[in-house]
Amino acid sequence: MSFALKTIDRYILKKFLGTYVFSNILIITIIIIFDISEKIDNFIYAPMSEVIVDHYLNFIPYFLNMLSPMFTFIAVIFFTSRLAARYETVAILSSGVSYKRFLRPYMIGAAIIALGSLSISHFVIPKANKTRQAFEDKYINNSYQNKETNIHRQVEKGTFIYMESFNNNDKIGFKFTIEKTNNGKLIYMLSADEIVWDSIKQVWKARNYYERYVPETLNAYSKQLKVGDQSDYKETLNFGNEKEIKIDFHPKDMGRVESKVEVMTYPELKKFIAKEKEKGSSGIERFEVENYKRTAIPFSTFILTLIGVCLSSRKIRGGIGMHLALGLLLAASYELFLHVSSIFAINGLMSPIVAVWMPNVIYGAIAYYLYRTAQK
Repeated sequence: MSFALKTIDRYILKKFLGTYVFSNILIITIIIIFDISEKIDNFIYAPMSEVIVDHYLNFIPYFLNMLSPMFTFIAVIFFTSRLAARYETVAILSSGVSYKRFLRPYMIGAAIIALGSLSISHFVIPKANKTRQAFEDKYINNSYQNKETNIHRQVEKGTFIYMESFNNNDKIGFKFTIEKTNNGKLIYMLSADEIVWDSIKQVWKARNYYERYVPETLNAYSKQLKVGDQSDYKETLNFGNEKEIKIDFHPKDMGRVESKVEVMTYPELKKFIAKEKEKGSSGIERFEVENYKRTAIPFSTFILTLIGVCLSSRKIRGGIGMHLALGLLLAASYELFLHVSSIFAINGLMSPIVAVWMPNVIYGAIAYYLYRTAQK
């Protein structure tokens, strides 16, 4: 009996993972065909080696991982429906195998897929995205242009910068101002017509600037300024053509938000979020949502696998077609729910961790109900 159960495990696991791999190959082939037809005009100007290596070898794992829960669900529904149609599930359960024991190879398969998805989403895909996005910026996007105006950033606690606009290609900010405050009071300000990034020295250069030192803080800047008697509490203004300034701000911070999110590994993303929180920056909800998604989506593999087995393990009128239709409806509703809740979190209407994990909690409850009511 023990050998028979192990044989069943291997049989189910082999069919499950085999169907999963086949569905991945089928769907990604279709996606690549549509992608080529859409971007063929851009690919004409790119070397074929870059198209294959830089774009598609990094494009494929990105989309496979993004759609992994859906592929898992389809594989479970398709394979288990065939078992039910041939009355194999009836034979297995009638032989004395409990439903919980019947689920074991499915959960093993789900664990293999989830662990693979978890590791590549946290560490492999972010690095691959750097190469893919560099290719797309070079040949498809024609370099990203930041179209923000009246840009405000808090670069560290009590330090704020403002720019009227920013040019990504030349790394120039126009109508620049930096203000430093202490306990809500202005202690220093610098305004410049523009700031330019010096890539060699890794500093900004303010051009046609003037800076203002407020009297209460004159002593704090005395060693830098060397301006006479520090007991003189007169406001000080300095003017100049060019001045180097060091601030915790980099041209890459003005890139696409999506790009910054997608190219950071788990440690980098955690460090970035902690740093931005320390600064008191706004808009970090998008990064928190991405961080939680990288764990929540692989975990959903277990939930969708359980739902798929419970739905398709019994033979119903309509067969595989009905199972697939119902399964795709549930999987699509899960993706929609996750997308909508994420938008709420990004806009500050919901906690990011609640928004990302709420679909798993709700669909986990659905999975438990289906398990309890499944044909044993």
